[in-house]
Amino acid sequence: MKVNGYAAQKAKAALVPYSFERREPGPFDVLIDINYCGICHTDIHQVGDEWGGSQFPMVPGHEITGIVSQVGPKVTRYKKGDRVGVGCFVDSCRKCEPCKKNLEQYCTGGMVTTYNGFEKDGTPTQGGYSNNIVVDENYVLKIPDNLPLDKTAPLLCAGITLYSPLVHWKAGPGKKIAIIGLGGIGHMGVKIAHALGAEVSVLSHSLKKQEDGKKLGADYFYATSDPATFEKLKGHFDLIINTVSAELDWNQYLELLALDGAMVIVGIPEKQTPVGSFPLVAGRRSLAGSLIGGIKETQEMLDFCSKHNIASEIELIPIQKVNEAYKRVLNSDVRYRFVIDIKSLEQK
Repeated sequence: MKVNGYAAQKAKAALVPYSFERREPGPFDVLIDINYCGICHTDIHQVGDEWGGSQFPMVPGHEITGIVSQVGPKVTRYKKGDRVGVGCFVDSCRKCEPCKKNLEQYCTGGMVTTYNGFEKDGTPTQGGYSNNIVVDENYVLKIPDNLPLDKTAPLLCAGITLYSPLVHWKAGPGKKIAIIGLGGIGHMGVKIAHALGAEVSVLSHSLKKQEDGKKLGADYFYATSDPATFEKLKGHFDLIINTVSAELDWNQYLELLALDGAMVIVGIPEKQTPVGSFPLVAGRRSLAGSLIGGIKETQEMLDFCSKHNIASEIELIPIQKVNEAYKRVLNSDVRYRFVIDIKSLEQK
């Protein structure tokens, strides 16, 4: 079937209108009319081929919400008219140990990413900057009725990227949590950690977003440009989640952890980060990473956000402004996530 969207034709190129074909829905497939798609920093990294391996033409977008318009004859989970979402992947091997444990994001047989990947038949995947998508029902999420589709789109990446480590490392009452960076991902971490009942601090370069941070649920807000911050907070936190992809001295932040504390990396810098052994050894501290979440956990996150009325803070834009939005993301000029209104594709 013919699909309209926006694509980058080569690395670092501006996105332009692009028509392509998707498969007809198979027996277990769901056809989704896309209403909204969030802009993730990953989209910019991939379009720029900053991590290597990018395939072009590329239609980015893995924070997708919309309405089911057609289902295959063997689909049991969804029906026409359902409010649904699609996150960072659309298939996995289903046989490896991580897949069996509902941790498809760590699939050893090859997770199929929503874009810049390949279906099992070798067809390149294309993402949500387009008017529809065909996905196996097992990789589709149900959007609770009280969550608005536009503000929910970023939950499919930014939301689960923070929910998963917060739950895995048992954030909750009595735990002191720090979020490094109050951006598109970080602001979701503040909201979710607050709803889990933890004490939440934001570690940001300056105090410019302090008022926002407090409104979102932060108990404390610290400027990392002030050297006194690192002295004051030594050994303070049980868990630090680093959401930024800028280069930081991780050793400085590791020393802010209490005994047995952990720092979890979810933002990926372009270059390797040197880590010394002493900050780890001195407090039996851990340095770890976390990648999005599996389908089961992503549904749990959506239900949790529904229960606590959590959604992303967004700026809704027409798709014609996507290149301008990319520049603004790089300049940290968005509060806090751009979401594309896909019906704007119809505008000439």
